[in-house]
Amino acid sequence: MEVIDIVIVGGGICGLATALALHRKGIKSVVLERSDRLRATGAAIGVFPNGWRALHQLGIDSTLRLTAIQFQRAVDVWADKNIVRETPLSDGEARCLRRSDLIEALANALPPETIRYGYQVMSVNMERSSSYSVLQLHDGNSIKAKVLIGCDGSNSVISNYIGLKPTRLFSRSAVRGLTVYPNGLKYAPEFLRLRKEKILIGRIPIDEKTVYWFVVLHWNQGDGEMQKDPASIRQRTLSLIAGFSRDIVDMIEKSDLSTLSFTRLRYRAPWNLLSGNFRRESITVAGDAWHVMGPFLGQGGSAALEDAVVLARCLSKKISDANVRGSIMELSGQKVMEALDEYLNERRRRVFLLSLFTYLRGLLLVDDTSFPLRFLCIIMITVFFRDSLKHIQYDCGEL
Repeated sequence: MEVIDIVIVGGGICGLATALALHRKGIKSVVLERSDRLRATGAAIGVFPNGWRALHQLGIDSTLRLTAIQFQRAVDVWADKNIVRETPLSDGEARCLRRSDLIEALANALPPETIRYGYQVMSVNMERSSSYSVLQLHDGNSIKAKVLIGCDGSNSVISNYIGLKPTRLFSRSAVRGLTVYPNGLKYAPEFLRLRKEKILIGRIPIDEKTVYWFVVLHWNQGDGEMQKDPASIRQRTLSLIAGFSRDIVDMIEKSDLSTLSFTRLRYRAPWNLLSGNFRRESITVAGDAWHVMGPFLGQGGSAALEDAVVLARCLSKKISDANVRGSIMELSGQKVMEALDEYLNERRRRVFLLSLFTYLRGLLLVDDTSFPLRFLCIIMITVFFRDSLKHIQYDCGEL
């Protein structure tokens, strides 16, 4: 059985960022990715100042700035009520990155053979004699790890093993995609959110010819049948937005089918993030495996990048204090668990507040939310999130 210092399950944004943060601190890790190649489901991701601070610590911010233009403001439009609200984003950097650009930048910065493709983890157990975790793989093989980090998304095998409460489902789903305009975009460099008849449409330019868009709509029981058919996804989306302006319809009609995705929105209840144990022995979680949240703040990806920086910093500090030359294997199990607890304690309040704010925003978006509950959401946002942009100014600190 192969024995590895640190195993990271999941080769998405969080998994690769965690591996890169550890690499920057001289700590080796292995990423197990179940797919046979890099995954970039979701088309694109908005990155705000807090996310760029984390990318700077990872050393790939300069490369990624070349791939996307900066947008200066958010514009919210309630078409049914003829209301328009503009929010300047002048204090800090905001860009929309193709997920493929971000994933590739993370992967390219890692040492060769860090990522292992086609490794699907089926189950996890603890070896009592050593407190190592034992991963059972789809092909029947096993791997033993001193430290195991679950970055395997909302349906995480690792979070289930740790005992996290199940994720919940919003009554909403999201369609995401990219549209390329060969002759150039006519849109301003802004984040547009357009609401009309129970549908939310978002649009952000990535570069001079490419725009990222998403449509948030009510989930119907039969929608699951079209999840893997891009042509069906586009046709279904077009049928639902028929009453929108011609430029919106045209954007979706001309979308790149290869970039389309359709997902039911999930979240982990904010109150479950206040308490509970997110570590079991030397196993913990990060990113969506810990705190999957709705897209209503656009912070899921940036929060995962923050997790990566803080987790690597905490492990590195314990190694430095123990003077064991960057080797997790030489660090006692007790010191490893202390490092993981420090990471969780530092991140807990941050992820709780992000999850709560996102949850409240999501409830306000859902039209079947009762009036008393909507009123309570407004009160809580007013009391706890008076500065609606404070969360994007967060600094996760240096590696």
